Amino acid sequence: MNKIQLFFLLRKHTKLSQKRHPMFEANQYGKFFGYLFASIMAVEFIALGTFLGWIAAKEGEQEVLLYGMPFILLLDFASRFMTQQTPLMLVKPYLLTPIKKYSAIDCFLINQVFDLGNLFWMVMFLPYVFIVWCGGLSTWAALGMLFLLHLMVVVNSQWYLLVRTLVNQSMWWWALPIAFYGAMIAPFILLPDGVADKVFDFIGNNILEPFAFSWWSFALFAILFVIFFIINRSLQMRFIYSEISKVEKTKMKHVSEFSALNRFGQIGEYLKLEIKSTMRNKAIRSRFIQGICFITFFSLAIAFGNIYQGDFARNFLCLYAFVFFGAVNLTKVMCPEGNYIDLLMVHEENILKLLTAKYYYYCAILLLPLLLQLPPVITGQFSILMLLAYMFTATGPIYCMLFQMAVYNKDTLPLNDKITGKNQMENKWQAILSMVTMFAPVVVVLLIEALFSATTAYLILIVIGLAFTFSEPYWMRNIYQRMMTRRYENLEGFHATR
Repeated sequence: MNKIQLFFLLRKHTKLSQKRHPMFEANQYGKFFGYLFASIMAVEFIALGTFLGWIAAKEGEQEVLLYGMPFILLLDFASRFMTQQTPLMLVKPYLLTPIKKYSAIDCFLINQVFDLGNLFWMVMFLPYVFIVWCGGLSTWAALGMLFLLHLMVVVNSQWYLLVRTLVNQSMWWWALPIAFYGAMIAPFILLPDGVADKVFDFIGNNILEPFAFSWWSFALFAILFVIFFIINRSLQMRFIYSEISKVEKTKMKHVSEFSALNRFGQIGEYLKLEIKSTMRNKAIRSRFIQGICFITFFSLAIAFGNIYQGDFARNFLCLYAFVFFGAVNLTKVMCPEGNYIDLLMVHEENILKLLTAKYYYYCAILLLPLLLQLPPVITGQFSILMLLAYMFTATGPIYCMLFQMAVYNKDTLPLNDKITGKNQMENKWQAILSMVTMFAPVVVVLLIEALFSATTAYLILIVIGLAFTFSEPYWMRNIYQRMMTRRYENLEGFHATR
């Protein structure tokens, strides 16, 4: 069997694996909303590409789009964290087969190159290139421009795979993409207008105009692609063998007893479990550190920078800080417990106490973003009323929505595996609910603010949030009762996905 035949065989196996997955039927409903969102974004990008193409044709500067490519590549890079996983989780079953050592990883890396998601940006590139071509650009030059823009996206996909693999090993690797994209975008934000204009004129006259669509550009990105592909090929295979072999450095650590929680009985024991899971579980710990870094960055950017000054941006980022931990963890509520769900069924209302402990834990965590967002309050960008409104919105209606996933989640989430672990989103409903919790409260605030005032909007959110927060025992018991009604169906799903 040659590599071409192996490529199509593994591609077929991947599709069959997805169809056999217990959540395949549920995903079909979620895909509809995913396609709807993608369609809306496509329309926006078509309009943007048309607008930029009109400017480029009018000014006679075909390289206009390249000025915005740093932002496009950054958006592409960030979106892949929500929609694309490293191929290593797919390779593990083939490591024990007589296939050559690197054949499987080669096929899956090539499959990433030809992934249809890489073509999404064509909805922007095609209108741009077509209008520039109508403005006088030759046919071969237009085709070359289109190919080069797509090559940039493909290289960005390989860069994403490299960063994602390294970040899974250590959170310190986040410094690499931050430094890279920061160096590209910083001149747009930090430099004074006069200095920025001179820098952009120099880049445009001496780099973009003579070399933007020359053979040198093709050669540069082709070399980058080969380099990233080779690094991914060796590095990811090294890490997957390390993870499968469970090769890791261990050292004796002091084990905290958290004896102060003993007074809360069984709920206290589950609180200890949540705390220790955050401290020891690689996946949960990494998401927790990511949240702290993101919240701190946006808080300082709003407090001391000139960006994110619009009403929508400020409201969204304030809400984002309080919703982040719930959105990335509570959408998968009960998935880690799927590894030992049978033991939780032994005692009556065991799971109710577990869910209650989770609720208390994630409410307590919100004190952290509350403190991290004090700098914008001090500088006058945020108000205390605004912070309280979004904090109680998180503890109330948002957590109420997120905990509903306890009824429907039936995929076991690995406790510590990250590279060969399952997809971040076990079903599309998790992604949809996560998006709703992040945007719906902001939309409500802006609508009420348009009719009345921001103070009225925040007071309404506080009242609604407190109502849901104080009624937590009632809606949590309702979730528990519905979960028990589906317990056999959920148990079957947890067992099938271990």
